[in-house]
Amino acid sequence: MELYSDKPDLLDKAIVLCLLASVILVPWSSLWLPDTHALYLDTFNVTQLGKFLCLALLALSVDLVWGYLGILSLGHGAFFALGGYAMGMYLMRQIGDRGVYANPDLPDFMVFLNWEELPWFWTGMDQFPIALVAVVLAPGLLAFVFGWFTFRSRVNGVYLSIITQAMTFALMLAFYRNEMGFGGNNGLTDFKDILGFSLREKSTRVGLFMASATLLLVAYLVCQRIVRSRAGRIAQAIRDSESRVRFLGFNVEHYKVFLFTTSAVLAGIAGALYVPQAGIINPREMAPLGSIEVVVWVALGGRGTLYGPVIGALIVNYAKSWFTVALPEYWIFALGALFVFATLYLPQGVTGLFRRTKT
Repeated sequence: MELYSDKPDLLDKAIVLCLLASVILVPWSSLWLPDTHALYLDTFNVTQLGKFLCLALLALSVDLVWGYLGILSLGHGAFFALGGYAMGMYLMRQIGDRGVYANPDLPDFMVFLNWEELPWFWTGMDQFPIALVAVVLAPGLLAFVFGWFTFRSRVNGVYLSIITQAMTFALMLAFYRNEMGFGGNNGLTDFKDILGFSLREKSTRVGLFMASATLLLVAYLVCQRIVRSRAGRIAQAIRDSESRVRFLGFNVEHYKVFLFTTSAVLAGIAGALYVPQAGIINPREMAPLGSIEVVVWVALGGRGTLYGPVIGALIVNYAKSWFTVALPEYWIFALGALFVFATLYLPQGVTGLFRRTKT
């Protein structure tokens, strides 16, 4: 696999321009065009596009470690969900006495379970800045601790992939328990507003879409900067021949921990953006199948390109949206066939076709 080019290629520029254009065009078509116009976007479609961009950010985070470091993580669903739970806790605290049980301090599920006070880790989660810190800190700290011990033990290859999936599965089982204080099987839902703006208003949904597009753009540019930096080139060298990099005197573990933690933070941010648009967060977001599905998006788009995972996530999730409405029972088979097809006939993903055509 080639090193990432120092110069942005056409698809790099196209992704950036499309995200910039979407920040302008989607609000215009949703808020200012009449609903009879051919280009009008209703609230459902704006929300769906916003969720797709959040999932594209999740795919980008996976590609940062798989495409440029050679670590196939099957546990990024955990980081995504932790960021989502942090945002969900903030949104639950905003409900106040508007819940079913009208308790100003405790969420409805805690009242139902006869909790008398908030757990200590819910303290301050009614403040947006603290919630933002938790969005970054929860997945980042988990990834740092996990990576520190795992990479120092020199666990690699399929064994590392299995451990990441085991971590995600263990967290899922833990969050299913009511005593954990995260809503158990039902998770967190029935959100009312964010920063004082009603989540039922179209303008709020448009604002969430704009935030999703903007943060995806920022994350994309940050990832570009990382992979083109000295650390990024060393990471790609580790991917291609870790033993040689060690022989040259580089501390491989430090680079792995840095990229793995950065990737987890990006996944957590994606989860935090996704939850207010989806309206719910529960342990099923940590299911191993979800993390595997993200790998399919990256493989289909083309790993090691940054733009490939973004394109792959958009293609697969649009297809999933269509299949689950038209042919819901066949979606899982279509997804499997798509992955097999990409593996056999598109080893560089759909963006690889463009690169071959260009050359």
